[in-house]
Amino acid sequence: MTSQKAFVRENTATITPSLVPELQLNLANETCPVWLQTPEHFSKLGIPEPFWAFAWAGGQALARYIFDNPEIVYGQTVLDFGSGSGIVAIAAAKSGATHVIASDIDEYAEAAIAINAEKNNVNIEITRENFIGIDKNWTTVFAADVCYEKNTALMITTWLKSLVSSGSKVFIGGPRRIYLPKNGLESVIRYSKETVSRLEDTDLRNAQVWRVV
Repeated sequence: MTSQKAFVRENTATITPSLVPELQLNLANETCPVWLQTPEHFSKLGIPEPFWAFAWAGGQALARYIFDNPEIVYGQTVLDFGSGSGIVAIAAAKSGATHVIASDIDEYAEAAIAINAEKNNVNIEITRENFIGIDKNWTTVFAADVCYEKNTALMITTWLKSLVSSGSKVFIGGPRRIYLPKNGLESVIRYSKETVSRLEDTDLRNAQVWRVV
């Protein structure tokens, strides 16, 4: 993971997310090389697009909700699915979760999570295992920004609903997107934050948390 960590550090800066001032994360901004690169650029490099380099609205909303309501994770086993930068996992660990697993299939996300966990002085289990369809009896499961593509959103939300049936508490974070399920979700809270970032401008005005029921 050494080369991946080097890539993360070279292409990010230390940033405080708009909704979560408790944290500092290695993220991209307008001064970082990855900011304006196209998907084709990363394809030529043979690496996935760096979704881990941004604090997306769903992750920020879930992290904010965790910090404001630490009892939802305190003393529990928590899965942060599709962890990206690790923002949700780190918030859970800092709020008293006993065991936090951050999962992301991208090896660069794995590196970013490790860097960000160390930066925020928390211990997190990091895995690239794809947990879709698997139930390991997590107490609480978080999934941020997973409803952007139709088939993937359906597959993930079907799995998340099955976890609820097994007794897990499950929360989804994100702006309201077209592929967010119309049924089986209970709105928990909406955040509205004005930002100066072109990336965040729209999404952080519509950052929401739902509980899967």
